[in-house]
Amino acid sequence: MSTTCTVCWVYGRVQGVGFRYSTRRQALSLGLSGYARNLDDGSVEVLACGAEEQVAQLIGWLKAGGPCSARVDNVVTEPRHSGHEWSDFEIRY
Repeated sequence: MSTTCTVCWVYGRVQGVGFRYSTRRQALSLGLSGYARNLDDGSVEVLACGAEEQVAQLIGWLKAGGPCSARVDNVVTEPRHSGHEWSDFEIRY
């Protein structure tokens, strides 16, 4: 099974609503590794690494709005070669 990584920038009301923690829980349930972190512009950056189908499922969840407390206006994705082996899905600060 090959591993793919995708970085996502999620825009909307995505900070202060438990977005990173819900994203971590969703990613771990899909067997993904990577991280979620808040950015200074109010968006959240998500790096998801794992099987292509599971990464696509997480992206679909993000685009569908993520956790019910959030409001997602836009998700921008970009394939990424992480250059790092992730063993978990981290919350970054």
